[in-house]
Amino acid sequence: MNALETLIEALKRLPGVGQKSAQRMAYHLLQHDRLAMGRLAAALTAAGEHINHCQRCHTFSETPICSVCADAERDARLLCVVETPADQAALERTASYRGYYFVLLGRLSPLDGVGTREIGAAELLERASEAGVEEVILATSFTAEGEATAHVLSEALRARGIKATRLARGVPMGSELEYVDLGTIAHALTDRR
Repeated sequence: MNALETLIEALKRLPGVGQKSAQRMAYHLLQHDRLAMGRLAAALTAAGEHINHCQRCHTFSETPICSVCADAERDARLLCVVETPADQAALERTASYRGYYFVLLGRLSPLDGVGTREIGAAELLERASEAGVEEVILATSFTAEGEATAHVLSEALRARGIKATRLARGVPMGSELEYVDLGTIAHALTDRR
C-alpha cells in the first residue's frame, strides 16, 4: 500500500468517514494545506501521548484528576452519569449543571458483548456510595441501549438506597408539534409537569 492509500485508510477510521470523504480529505490536505498535515500529525501524536482518563470520573484529562473533579466549588451532592466524554462536554457547555460526573465510556449492548462490567457499573456504584452524594442523574442517550443502561443502573442504585433520576425528554424548543416524532410527543405527555 502506498502513502496515499495509507492516508486514506487512516482517515476512514474516523466516525462517519467513508471512502469518498477520506479521499476528499487526503486530496485537500495534499493539494491545498500541507502545513496542516504536519500540525494534525503533531496534535494527534501529542494527544495520544498526553491524554488519558481521569482516575475519578473517566473523562479525558492530561492530569490524573481532571479539572472538573478537582474543582471544590462544584456541588458534591450531585453525580451525573454520561456515556462519553463528549456527552460530558455537551452538558458543561450548557453551564446549567454544577455537580460532578461519572463517564461510563459506553453503554450496555449485550449483542456487542458490552455488559455492566465493561461500562464500569461497579465503579459507579462505589462512587455514588461516597459520603455527600445525594442524587445520581442518569444522562444516558435515549436510544434503546441508553435506556437499558439507565434502567439497569437506576435499579442497582435504588437497591443501595441511592436516589437516581433520569434526564427529562420532550418536545425540542422552537419545534412545531406536527413535525415532532410520535415517540417524543408520547414521552412529553407522560413526563409533563
